[in-house]
Amino acid sequence: MNARRFRLAVTAALMILSLLGTRPAVADETCQSPFLPKVTGQEDYVYVWTLGVAGVADGNDSLVTVDVRPGSPTYGRVIHRAPVRGRHEAHHAGFTDDRRQLWAGGLDDSYIFVFDVASNPAKPRLVKTITSFVKDTGGLVGPHTFYALPGRMLISALSNATDGSGRTGLAEYGNDGKFIRTIWMPKEAPYGYDVRVNVNLNRMLTSSFAGKKNYMRAFGELTKDPEAMKAFGDSVIVWDFHARKPLQILRVPGAPLELRWALQPNHHYAFTATALTHQLVLIYLKEDGTWATKNIADIGENIPVDISLAPDDSKVYVNSFMDGTLRVYDVSNPFEGKLIEQVKLGEMANMVSESWDGKRIYATNSLLSQWDKPGDYWLKAYAWEGGKLVPKFTTDFTAVGRAHIMNFGTAAPIVARGANHIAQRARAR
Repeated sequence: MNARRFRLAVTAALMILSLLGTRPAVADETCQSPFLPKVTGQEDYVYVWTLGVAGVADGNDSLVTVDVRPGSPTYGRVIHRAPVRGRHEAHHAGFTDDRRQLWAGGLDDSYIFVFDVASNPAKPRLVKTITSFVKDTGGLVGPHTFYALPGRMLISALSNATDGSGRTGLAEYGNDGKFIRTIWMPKEAPYGYDVRVNVNLNRMLTSSFAGKKNYMRAFGELTKDPEAMKAFGDSVIVWDFHARKPLQILRVPGAPLELRWALQPNHHYAFTATALTHQLVLIYLKEDGTWATKNIADIGENIPVDISLAPDDSKVYVNSFMDGTLRVYDVSNPFEGKLIEQVKLGEMANMVSESWDGKRIYATNSLLSQWDKPGDYWLKAYAWEGGKLVPKFTTDFTAVGRAHIMNFGTAAPIVARGANHIAQRARAR
């Protein structure tokens, strides 16, 4: 698909979204791409991309399916494991725009694994392995975020093959696995981490972390190296999405990680959290058309590593690694984050994901193989009851691997309707 055809496809998607009255950023878990099919109701499965551990199971990285259907005899249990050969530093994964495939990456050797999640949603199957990411992209290393665009996958990388530093970029592949192009970060802000698109505003945000020399190094050694600790990003870049051109560099000290666009119409802002300076940060559009940031909550020295946003933009969920705690902030006034709930998850915590209807929260606790603390690994589920988060189940991953990113799955067919493949569940719960 050439650039002109791609722009036309995006325009068509926006027109249909408008005609159908569908919010463009409500699809799957709230942090997912607006180009994914919209799936409503109770999720059936949680797919967990899992770090392999020597001596645990077969030692391989794997995509693990957990049954989360209430009333199911296997509720809260692992029902399938799809291993890949070897350990690749399994980290993040994302659906293609038709939700038929889940792409998952390894931060160490930059392999990409493509799973079929449509033929048998309970039992995803590995159908393709892309081993040429570094060569394809001209030297990008560490595929991180997998973000669905119409007919293609946008991938943010963390590093490069030349020196293992944080200088990096974005890559685009077709859904068929064919490489399309590389977009390097600007010299003034060379780091990368997450990528998120707001199609209504024609804006894309990228955030920043560190290169392979840092993220594949033992955490204790890294934190004792003053020079290495300087090699973390401090920028959020605002891009013209259609043109893929950087428009503005926002300085956000302390490695701003996950990005979450607000989901409600006319909410022209996003959130991130800084790992090293421990701030919840608002990114907002000013009246003059430029963007600015504001620290809205201090999370404490606990390394916030993942955030999730409520569908109505009222709450931000923050998991912090060092103290293993989930914090919930009221951001109904986005310029001021108020702590309203706090749950101790364990000795460490990592990813957090809210359900489509805003009623359930899932969390995992593995971060990186060289950074994790000794202990048990798990997926935990909570639900809002009486204004409090109540535990529902814990899935023990200790005999499986180290649970990292989660993606929600449905057993019902996805029915495409329009250019953005809007879909509804075949049954309601």
